Amino acid sequence: MMTQTLWPIRYKPLPDELLSSWLVRLAHGHCLKVQTFCNLLFGKNLQVWNRDIDRLAPAWLLTALSACTGTPYEVVWATTLRVFDGWLYPQYRASGHLPWIQNLQIYHRQREGFGQQYCPACLANDAVPYFRKTWRLALKTFCVQHQCQLQDRCHSCASVVSFHRMDIGRAGELVELPLSVCHACGYDLSKVPRLPPRVIDKPAFDALAKIVGAVDAVSTGSASRLHGSTLAVLRHMTVMMLSRKRKLHLLPYLADLFGEPCPEIEVGRRPTIEAQSNATRHALLIWAAWLLCSPRQRLGRAIAEGACLLNHLSRDFPCPPIWYGKIYDGLRT
Repeated sequence: MMTQTLWPIRYKPLPDELLSSWLVRLAHGHCLKVQTFCNLLFGKNLQVWNRDIDRLAPAWLLTALSACTGTPYEVVWATTLRVFDGWLYPQYRASGHLPWIQNLQIYHRQREGFGQQYCPACLANDAVPYFRKTWRLALKTFCVQHQCQLQDRCHSCASVVSFHRMDIGRAGELVELPLSVCHACGYDLSKVPRLPPRVIDKPAFDALAKIVGAVDAVSTGSASRLHGSTLAVLRHMTVMMLSRKRKLHLLPYLADLFGEPCPEIEVGRRPTIEAQSNATRHALLIWAAWLLCSPRQRLGRAIAEGACLLNHLSRDFPCPPIWYGKIYDGLRT
């Protein structure tokens, strides 16, 4: 195991950089493969890549990175998804489902889920390409800065994004490989065609863009006036859309209302927005934002037309915010 003295290469995290992205850059900066670097640093008993380190943020990893790079611990901690604790979700859990955090579906050191997104415009404009924390959030489907739809797979081979595996089978090329290279086929993800986000409804899209902008601000340590209760209600709207309960047909109702096809849903025992593709999440979020732009009128119409029942608005939604409770009470009277 490496002694905890300052390393010769001590890159600092870039703005909004994800812990795993920073760790890969540090490994390649030392001209070492990622797995070799981690084995030297932590030994073989403390495994890094067979778990979601961005979500788990183990103290032994953060402490070592702080000591060896001369980076304050709080700056290291800010590279993890834990910066959203108490805001995107009320209580952190190390395992299981966590609202708004996309699942990577890790199997050993491989990722089988499309949970790592990227903005090709951001990667192209980076002096050093890197991956952002907000690209791991189900809530973010497009880049506000570049008005560009995020991608959740390689444009060339459709593989999941696994930048920590990009050095496998590429000995001697580490210094020249940017993180934007697909680990499976070598395609440069920064070259992906930049598609504008779909605007199904302009006021709803603008409302969603404000929410995404607020999330970006929180991720970089800035203050935001957006309250977590808004995100909780927004997500509950998507829960209703994805539910397979009897007499709950909100998703086909909204698709028909907007003249859109129903988005493809990744089914499971209980489908969640965190398990859906970027395109599906984008449609769900636009429709959820549309409902909340005029909730009493639009939810009331959905109930009147049989898309849902009144009790669906509160079912499986513990501790709803006061303002949402008032809407529910108004529809009940």
